[in-house]
Parts: sequence; structure tokens; C-alpha cells
Amino acid sequence: MKWISSISKKRLRLIVIAFMIFGLAVVIRLFYVQVLQYDRLTELAKQNWDREVPFASERGAITDRNGEIIVTNKLAPTLYFMPAQNDNIEEAARQIAEVLDLDEKKLYEKMNSKAYLVKLAPEAKNISYEQAVQIQGLKIDGLYSGVDYVRHYPYGTLLSRFLGFTGYDTQGLAGIEYQYDKILTSKDAAIRLFTDAAGNALPHVDDEWRDGKQGATVELTIDLQVQQVVERELSQAMEKYDADQALAIAMNAKTGEILGLASFPTYDPANFEEVEQSIYNRNLPVWMTYEPGSTFKIITLSAALEEGVVNLENDRFYDPGYTIVEGARLRCWKREGHKDETFLQVVENSCNPGFIELGQRVGPDKLMGYIKDFGFGEATGSNIPGEAKGILFSEDRFGPVEHATTSFGQGISVTPIQQITAVAAAVNGGKLFTPYVVSRIVDSDTGKVIQENKPELKKQVISEETSAKVRSALESVVANGSGRQAFRDGLRIGGKTGTAQKVQDGRYMDGNYIVSFIGFAPADDPEIVVYVAVDNPKSATVFGSTIAAPIVGQIIEDIAPTIGLEVNREGQLEKQYRWGDPITDRVPNLVGLKVDEIMKLHYPYRIEIHGEGDLVVSQLPEPENILEVDDTIHIYTSNEPSETTPNSENEANTNKETNSNDETD
Repeated sequence: MKWISSISKKRLRLIVIAFMIFGLAVVIRLFYVQVLQYDRLTELAKQNWDREVPFASERGAITDRNGEIIVTNKLAPTLYFMPAQNDNIEEAARQIAEVLDLDEKKLYEKMNSKAYLVKLAPEAKNISYEQAVQIQGLKIDGLYSGVDYVRHYPYGTLLSRFLGFTGYDTQGLAGIEYQYDKILTSKDAAIRLFTDAAGNALPHVDDEWRDGKQGATVELTIDLQVQQVVERELSQAMEKYDADQALAIAMNAKTGEILGLASFPTYDPANFEEVEQSIYNRNLPVWMTYEPGSTFKIITLSAALEEGVVNLENDRFYDPGYTIVEGARLRCWKREGHKDETFLQVVENSCNPGFIELGQRVGPDKLMGYIKDFGFGEATGSNIPGEAKGILFSEDRFGPVEHATTSFGQGISVTPIQQITAVAAAVNGGKLFTPYVVSRIVDSDTGKVIQENKPELKKQVISEETSAKVRSALESVVANGSGRQAFRDGLRIGGKTGTAQKVQDGRYMDGNYIVSFIGFAPADDPEIVVYVAVDNPKSATVFGSTIAAPIVGQIIEDIAPTIGLEVNREGQLEKQYRWGDPITDRVPNLVGLKVDEIMKLHYPYRIEIHGEGDLVVSQLPEPENILEVDDTIHIYTSNEPSETTPNSENEANTNKETNSNDETD
């Protein structure tokens, strides 16, 4: 036998080493595939086997500033069917159709499909929870209930033209629902069913659950209690005056936060298809443009005071009822004119010729500069869907007549959001803020704040000194002038009326007006500004002073406790008596007096005594409230002084009020 050559030995050694290396590589590969890549490859395999039954995660909620739910979700299951897992599809279709009151034949045609998984929609999409429970009780092979949701509006129509609505698959289609759709949209969860190509369940492979993610929560600056008051008052106005439409905004004067935002007529977001598109597509406070009328005079007043061209109390003006500009006769609302008056009375009386004089003193270029500085002619930056810019005269068309009409709010077009933002700046110390209505966006799963909006100061438009003068003049408008029906004792409301004739195809419409009022409180340090406009009210006296002013006064009175406004009569202007007004007086302090002493004083009020004692220990209304002289004061008596009974000084000082000329707007 011949020995193997050395060369052959080397070759055998190399072959052995090669086999060892190959074997080691196979082992390493097997370890890599079966251990290191096990999870990934298993998931890839499962993706070829799985059939998912969607379980919708909840779309993000929309809340008010205090976390109160405005928009949420309601469980509404959807049915899914696997034909391969059922031997009697016709019977299954009959059972389902019977529960859901569907066409059995059409349902059978859909269920008897070659598809591995059939979504029974729209027939069995968003069914009620009770129906889903009843169907599951039938234990139909191959039938699965997928969790689904529909949008739920606990407050019905409240805030609907701002909120918008969602469509068939909870996709935002209008309003905030559309604007923040990506943020509100959730990522669906699902049950993973593992089957073969024919749809038969795989043995030894358990079904799995895939996690979803909820949509983020959008927190608004809206206060639900403020919103409810605003909408109640607008609803009553719509009915009382048979108006075409109405709108309102309530804003924090110091920050630009919108606390209430309303448009009427309104609608149910859950049934949006029942109303015209013009209703749900138009959020009036930001979309509607019109001549502002006399509420715009606040801008002219601010400009005149800032420029130092008028002293409201010392300078005088004579109003014959009109003024002539470039041959055009521009009339005051009061045909006979207000005659001789101070410029404070010009503001109180909303005298058009007087404001034309103020505008002329400021000058056309400076007046237009102030108008633009206050934010007119451009969007406010509120980020509310559908906001318009309004229309101002171009520089080459801003002649003497246009200058004059602009001075009293005619010939230009503005939006309500521009109006309230500008007036807030005029009364809050001259600071123009960007209005906003979304406060925060919060991750619903973690509670982490994703985005937060803060007050944004755009510019200082007028000085604090000028703003104080504007506030004082506008408080006088409510106490002594055209805004008297907004007066509320102790709340110190200031404001301005507006009555604007509507324009159609370049012509003013006979008897068709938008009446408005913008009010703020308290006048010495404004916290809230409220704007209300009523479109085409049907009434014998169509003025902002008679229709819109009392609405704003009532809104401010009713929301005062919510926003922290307290009754404070210090520095308050007393409301002047006008012919036809009820006779009123301040309620005297009767606590601490004896009953027989009160009877000797012969008060003009009815006094009703409660109790058997001789000494008054409490009373309603409380002292210093305003009371009509034929109303009743209730006194509560005891024989022993109350621990809270003050001294027995009679503080029943009556305030005799003087007459003044009547006016409207």
C-alpha cells in the first residue's frame, strides 16, 4: 500500500477545515435566524397568515378650558364576516337581517363572497351596542364584531358652527374637526386572526391583539358656561325679532382668549346633512363681512384722543343733522341733529357729523394708519377656519367723502373677530393681541402637552392714557347715551351701539339692517369684551341700542360670576333717567332699625315684614341695589340683634336722577 503523498494530505486537511468552517457558518446562521431574528421573521410569517378585525381607537376629544367634554365618542360596532368559516351563510344572513331589519337577499350576496374577510358596511356599520350584543348571542360562525365609534356631542347644537363634524369614517369634514383632523385622528387597534389561504384557522397559533393609539385631545379657550349663556341669548333674539341670523363673541380683553363664539341659525353636527351647506360651512364671527356702523366709531375716537386733537369735555360741536363733504350731504341718524353738544356728548349720542369732524381733525393718512394698526384689512391670525380679511378703501380711492364715511363706520367692510379684537385693544391699555380659541393639544394616552398657545401681543396701538379716556367715554355711552339698555348696576359696563344698513350689489337695502353692540366690563379695568350682531331683525325700532345692547348687558350680567366679575359701584356712573324709564332708587340699609321707625319714614317701596320681632336683622334686596320704586323690600325681624347686624344708621339716601334728551343710535 502506497502512502498518501504530502500534497494529498494538505488537500485533505483543507477539505476538512472547509467543512468545519461551513458547518460553523451553518450553525451561526441557524443561531442568527432562529434566535436573533426570531421575532422579526415570525412577525413576517404572521403577516402572511393574519386577517385583522379592526378595533377602532377613539378619536381625540374636544374640551372647554376647564376640561369639560364638548365632543367625545360613542361606541358603535361594525360587523365582519369570514365566509370560509361558515357552512350555512344563508342562515347566517337571515339571522343578522332579522336583528338589524335589513334586506336578507342583499346581505346574503355580500356575505357569500370569495373574499377572506367581508366588512358588512354600510348595512352593519355603526350598529348600536344592544344590537351587537344580540347578534353575538346568536354565535354565528365566522362573524366578528369590530369595535367602532361615532362622534358624540353631549351638548347637541352648542358651538356647532365652530366645531364642525365628521363623516362616514370619522374623518373631519368641517370646522375644528377638519382643521385639527390629523391631531384628532387615532390609530386603530385590531384582533389578528391567523388563517390559511382558504380562511381556515391555523392550529396551534393563538389569535393576537395589536395596540392602537387614541387621538390627541384639543382643549379650547371656550368656557362652556359662557357659551351656554351666549347661545341662550342669541336663540331668544332670533325668535323674538325673527332675524335672518345672529352672532356673538366673548373675549378676554387682556389676553385675546375667546370664551364664547356663536352663530345662529345652528344645527346638529350628528345630522349635518339635514341643513343647508351655507349653515355648517360659515362660522359667522370670522366669515361674515359687513359695514360695522357706529361700533367702528371707537377707532376714530381712539385715534383722535391719541393724536390730541380733541378734549371731550371742553371742546364743543354743533350738529344741524348733517354735514357737507365735497358736495355730498352726510346725515346724522337724528334728522334734526343734536344741536350744540360737547364731544363727550357726540360719543354718547353717536353723532355722525361729530365723528366726521373727529376724523377730519386726525387726517386721512393718520386715520387709515390707525385703522390698519388696529388690525383691519387683514386676518387677525386667530387660526379659526374660514376667516375673512374685510375690505378697506384703497389709497387711490380714499378721498374726502370716503374719509368722512369711514370715520363713522360706513363704506368699509369688517369681520366681527376684527371688531372685537380692535375694541379690546382700545380699552385694555392699547395692547393688540392675536385672538385664539385653541388653548392646548394633549396626548390622550400620556397626558403630555404636545402644543400650547399663549397670549401673543402684536403691538401697542395707543397709550394707556388714551385707552383710559376711551373707556371713560364708552362707560358714559352706557350710562347716559345710546347704550343705556346695556347698563347693569355695579358691573360698570362700557360700550358702543351700531346700526348698519346692509348692502347688496352695491346698493343699500331698504329696511334691512345689521344691528350690533360691543360692550366691556368693568370699565375701569376690562376683563371681558362681548360683541353681538343681529342680522335683519323685524321690529318697529331697529337699532343696536334697542336690540343688541340689552343682549350684551344680559350676557355680561349672567357670565359675571363665571369669569370672576364682582359687583363694585366705586366710581360707577349713575344711569340717567329718561322719559319712559321705570323710576328706580338705591335700596336703603334698613338692618338695625326698628320696624316702627321704618314705618314712620314713608318709603315709596312696599315693605313686607317677615318674623314677629321688633328689630330688622336682614333684608332682601341688599342695600345699594337698584330697585323700582313700586317693588317690594323684604325685611326679616327678631327681638335680638343679629351678630352680623350693623349699626342702626339709616343709609337710605335717595339718588334723584335728571332728565336728558332721548336718542337711539
